[in-house]
Amino acid sequence: MILVFKHFFYKNYVGLSLWPFIFIKNHTLKFDKELINHEKIHLRQQQELLIVPFYILYLTEWLIRSIWYLDTYKAYQNLSFEQEAYANEHFEDYLDYRRPFSFIKYFCSSK
Repeated sequence: MILVFKHFFYKNYVGLSLWPFIFIKNHTLKFDKELINHEKIHLRQQQELLIVPFYILYLTEWLIRSIWYLDTYKAYQNLSFEQEAYANEHFEDYLDYRRPFSFIKYFCSSK
């Protein structure tokens, strides 16, 4: 389910997945196929990790990478969950052939 909630977002962020919802900054973003696919990839990640562990791992990885890079945005860009979503958001059928826990292969890579 996609919900529009414009006051929820910080700076350039326009979408967020919180199981089972996708929150977007404005109504026109409902038609942005890559953004919606990106957020659907996050929903699949959340589902396969049984939701709460996803948030714990996401936050933990972000904290570690924030310390490593001394830059919170660079940390965000290098999260394994985000790398998988960004790398595959333009493939409309990605979720049809995605293997479980595919984010793991992005864990040791960085931009």
